[in-house]
Amino acid sequence: MEKDVIISIKGVQRYENADPDTMELVTAGRLEREGNSYTLSYQESELTGLEGTLTTFQIEPERITLMRVGGFNSQMVFQEGRRHMSMYNTPYGAMTIGVNTRHLLAELDDQGGEIEIDYAIEIDHSVAGRNTFQINVKEAEGAAGLQI
Repeated sequence: MEKDVIISIKGVQRYENADPDTMELVTAGRLEREGNSYTLSYQESELTGLEGTLTTFQIEPERITLMRVGGFNSQMVFQEGRRHMSMYNTPYGAMTIGVNTRHLLAELDDQGGEIEIDYAIEIDHSVAGRNTFQINVKEAEGAAGLQI
């Protein structure tokens, strides 16, 4: 199963001694199912500052992997109650960060659904910030019933 979807993302980044930074994005993307796993992907735009980058979420029953390929390359693994080390490329160079997932919820089916991720970013074993993603996925208008 593969279909066109509309993806609504609300992300909030919280850093010590700073106001929360909120980002909201609505974009077209693709939802694919293979067995009991889903892949959600979309092209980043100028709006996110990651133009030329393909963002892909691999959604498995107990884990979500976020991959970015293109102008910015990174991979982050989210698994509730677990800490994963990830490479994160910035315009200033690559660095290793820890991703400590506090909450993970993925309720997807072939029509779309919801994803929630609440995680802390650690640099040198110290919490550098706390981020949350709320992602809503729904079929693109006119795509109902299409099998591609």
